[in-house]
Amino acid sequence: MLQSHLQDTWVTPTATDASAAEVRDAITGDLVCHVSSQGLDLAGALDHARGVGGPALRALTFHQRADLLDALASAVRARREELYALSARAGATLFDARYDVDGGIRVLRDYATRARRELPDAPYLVEGPAERLARGDDFLGVHLCTPSPGLMLQVNAFNFPVWAPLEKLAQALLAGMPSVVKPATPTAYLTEHLVRIVTEAGALPPGALQMIVGSVRPALDLLLEQDVLSFTGSAATAETLRTQPNLVARSIRFNAEADSVNAIVLAPDVQPGSPLFEAFVREAVTEMTVKAGQKCTAIRRVLVPQEHELAALDAISAELAGVSIGNPAAEGVRMGAVVSLEQREDVRRAARAIADSGRFVHGDPDKVRVVDADPERGAFLDTMLISADPDAAAPHEVEPFGPAATVMAYRDTTHATDLVARGRGSLAASVVSDDLAWTLAFVQDAAPWHGRLHLMDSANMAQTTGHGSPLPALRHGGPGRAGGGSEMAGTRGVLDLMQRTALQASPRLLDALRPADPA
Repeated sequence: MLQSHLQDTWVTPTATDASAAEVRDAITGDLVCHVSSQGLDLAGALDHARGVGGPALRALTFHQRADLLDALASAVRARREELYALSARAGATLFDARYDVDGGIRVLRDYATRARRELPDAPYLVEGPAERLARGDDFLGVHLCTPSPGLMLQVNAFNFPVWAPLEKLAQALLAGMPSVVKPATPTAYLTEHLVRIVTEAGALPPGALQMIVGSVRPALDLLLEQDVLSFTGSAATAETLRTQPNLVARSIRFNAEADSVNAIVLAPDVQPGSPLFEAFVREAVTEMTVKAGQKCTAIRRVLVPQEHELAALDAISAELAGVSIGNPAAEGVRMGAVVSLEQREDVRRAARAIADSGRFVHGDPDKVRVVDADPERGAFLDTMLISADPDAAAPHEVEPFGPAATVMAYRDTTHATDLVARGRGSLAASVVSDDLAWTLAFVQDAAPWHGRLHLMDSANMAQTTGHGSPLPALRHGGPGRAGGGSEMAGTRGVLDLMQRTALQASPRLLDALRPADPA
């Protein structure tokens, strides 16, 4: 029975094995643990965060909070091999595990560095120069960013059980706000081990980090006006949370990063067989296979000019044919399993729904050859490439959250931008082209529908970090279906978690605050 970490103590729920949720190994199907929040003191946990963790963090300067991030990163790095090993039980290859674990460590380091460079060695920030509010110079205005006396409740998805809590924790700690982490059930054992690493290292003040394993639905009614609910998961769940009565009544800040039907667009100027075309193919295949396609940023729609459709289908299929699937511990395996048998069924249903408007070009949802594993007991799927009618609804509305993507041919640039917009908002899109005029025109129409645009050409294709790699310095989020929120926006994201108050005062009073101004 997986424990929760509440009020700086490890607590076992009162549930029996029969009443708790089972979590099974994605590779072998063996039982890993049971998960429940039955009998946990959720109200006490939230009070502890606000009453103990919050005051301790607010007493620190930005630079001292950055020191906490460095200590946290060091603690996780020292024991990251343990997290790699556990990640294999969730179906992850070593590459996938490093993507999650090392990515989280890098985010902590990046935020610590940025905080020291961009924020003052003070608990708050005076933002910008003073504005004159009257004819004279004795009535001025500034904005003051101060820590909120609340907490961040993190509700995280199963696909990044290490990166996601660390990414959110980095911003919350810098903003002087404690975190209560709710991991997704299928990979809760990984986040639980992460929290054990942190607590055993003594990296954070008491009350700064707690973890609730199991349902946190009752906790939603306990959130207060100064709290933040940070959600990562499905668009359907985000829609439900957005109208939760207590969140609405108290105007509680809600940030959502939801699934989206992300796209990659090949421009007409990129010729099959060229180095840039080959880079486009690698990008599509990488996004289908890293973490078995279980990334919120993964490419789901591959848009190509009609004249290049067959070449794209052939090239991507040929690359996918070389992907070895199976036990991540086996030599040569490039892709493991999806997280659970239930997730496998979800992906199968979604892929079939899209294929109703076209056909499977590569892969079969019901058949897969695996290395050193049982294809039925493990949650294995073949890589699936679908060719579909670009004007059908399903490819733009249904997301197979696994190793599947759909190729669609567009007639002209207007058709391509229209197809991209039919995703109703996404986290990321890639555009592959050397035609500057075409790219600029496409970006102007496509940008409002995306949180991030990854523009790849012959000049940067060897240096790009890839379509699916959000970076701490830039906003990560997206409009519409993608949730309308923002995660990871550098120190701007930290300040967005703080209270920004307009101060109208005399120069004498404002000067007393000025030591906090980095200028």
